[in-house]
Amino acid sequence: MFKHIKPFALIILAAIFLTGCLNGSPEEKIFKILEEVVVKENGFKEQQTPLVDLEKKESDIYSQIIKLGIKDYDKIVSLSNEALQNIDKREEHIKKEHDSIGEAEKEFKKIEELIKDIEKEDARNKAIKLNNTMKERFKVHEILYKAYLESLKKDRELYGLFKQKDLRMEDLQKKIDEVNQTYDKVIKENDKFNKLTEEYNKEKMEFYKSAGLKVS
Repeated sequence: MFKHIKPFALIILAAIFLTGCLNGSPEEKIFKILEEVVVKENGFKEQQTPLVDLEKKESDIYSQIIKLGIKDYDKIVSLSNEALQNIDKREEHIKKEHDSIGEAEKEFKKIEELIKDIEKEDARNKAIKLNNTMKERFKVHEILYKAYLESLKKDRELYGLFKQKDLRMEDLQKKIDEVNQTYDKVIKENDKFNKLTEEYNKEKMEFYKSAGLKVS
């Protein structure tokens, strides 16, 4: 049942050397904003390892539960309660991640008013492209966040079922199917988010190069 979600891709920070002629230019101002976005997403980055660890732990708990029979009811209840506590922790981490992305989005929006002031057409077009990619990335993350919360809701319902002595197998299977459907959506949106992150990182470097910002 429980599907492992691969870690989200992260925005990269560039080590840069600014050319003197760009001092105070729109390109340099955009650069500073984009690198501040990376800093804002540090909170997002910090949630990845604990989230993965908690997901693995819950997968293990689920595996233990399905191997038990009705005679092990007390153990099933104990494990289910442990899983529910695990879900609460996952929700705390995913909300912190969401807050971090929200702060990054606010910072990123500052570049829009600067793009039109870029004189070099190629650099301006690359800035427009990365702006569109990042906006789509933020949109997908919001969808991903809501899908993840829905998966946590279904997980809670599942472990609540496990604690019922008169649980019917058809009810259990129905709930497991619902949980799987929510995780399918999470995995789908997660893949979209990671792809957009990789595209954005590439486009950001292309913009820096076109704008004359030396990066390494």
